[in-house]
Amino acid sequence: MVSTAVIVVVALTAFWLVLYSLFGKKEIDPETGEPIEKEEGLSVDFLVAMWRTKRLLGFIDRISRINPRFWKVYGDIGVALGYMGMAFVFYALLKTAVETLKTKTSPSGVQLVIPGVTIPLWYGLIGLAVVMVVHELSHGVVARAEKLPLKSVGLVLLAVIPGAFVEPDEEKLSKAPLRSRLRVYGAGSMANVVTAIITALILSYAITPILVPNGIQVSDVIKGAPADGVLHKGDVIIAINGQSVKTMDEFISLMNKTKPGETITLTVLRDGKELNLKLTLAENPDNPGKGFIGIRPTQYVTSKVGHDNIILPLFFSLYWIYMLNIGIGLMNLFPLVPLDGGRMLDDVIKEYLPEKVARPIRYATIGIGLFLLALNVLPAILNLAR
Repeated sequence: MVSTAVIVVVALTAFWLVLYSLFGKKEIDPETGEPIEKEEGLSVDFLVAMWRTKRLLGFIDRISRINPRFWKVYGDIGVALGYMGMAFVFYALLKTAVETLKTKTSPSGVQLVIPGVTIPLWYGLIGLAVVMVVHELSHGVVARAEKLPLKSVGLVLLAVIPGAFVEPDEEKLSKAPLRSRLRVYGAGSMANVVTAIITALILSYAITPILVPNGIQVSDVIKGAPADGVLHKGDVIIAINGQSVKTMDEFISLMNKTKPGETITLTVLRDGKELNLKLTLAENPDNPGKGFIGIRPTQYVTSKVGHDNIILPLFFSLYWIYMLNIGIGLMNLFPLVPLDGGRMLDDVIKEYLPEKVARPIRYATIGIGLFLLALNVLPAILNLAR
């Protein structure tokens, strides 16, 4: 039987071969012999597809002209936030890397963001779309407020990862004053942090107050555990041995009273129906002597005002918009080119230090950055491969 992984790889290979055969050919400049990059439309290279348009440039211009001074102050705040975020992210990844080397374990570091695999599919796609739009729009607006031209805006697909971009005139950007360049670089993560703050306020004051805990949802079932074959992903546990369970604290408290080998009755909601299921507990690997079901539990909530089919999707959409904006926005400030944080650090080093001093510092920064990133990303990759 062909595995799902093989099917996915074959399908992706076929997709990119067809896409490249249709759009991969480039015109050649007769004078230079170099390929001519399309200013508009779809262009495809090896596992990279970019769709460019100039249609949104007028919209970005209009926003930048509303109050250019505001956008410059906004950019300055983004620069300050950028360097603080850079220091925070570097410290956080360094701390995790040191723990990894000391204990030879894999503490949580950088988490992979793959909709449908590591995060929910549709909520993840919505969150990523918001991350990309506000990030790139902010870059573009601040660039235009600084009188820097934009060549195009568009969408990009890197293998299987979608993205968006605003394409400035790199030659003009490189010749702009340092402060202007830093404003442009810092504007993207600034927009992500602002979006995360606004979303958190909406969640805290408008959505969360009307939600109540109403059980424990099974987000995943561990293979080979007692729950395997008994519980399903999406089941909601509402009682254990007849005792009501609404909150995570109640669930943990009841499980701490159980023993390995004990048979318990779980009352669960599955597709709107209430079921009583029996299973025999194993020993909790993290809490010896206590019973273990073998699930990854999450808090299940319902709305006080009803309309769960509207309130709950709105809540989870906003939750993932918050999580991805704060996480990706800060990670983008890691001091490694081509991330915005790397460009901010690189431009300052080149501006204030002679080349013979700047070059080794830049190479050292790249080496240390890649090393820290590897130590933080590797555990996430290994967890995904299990």
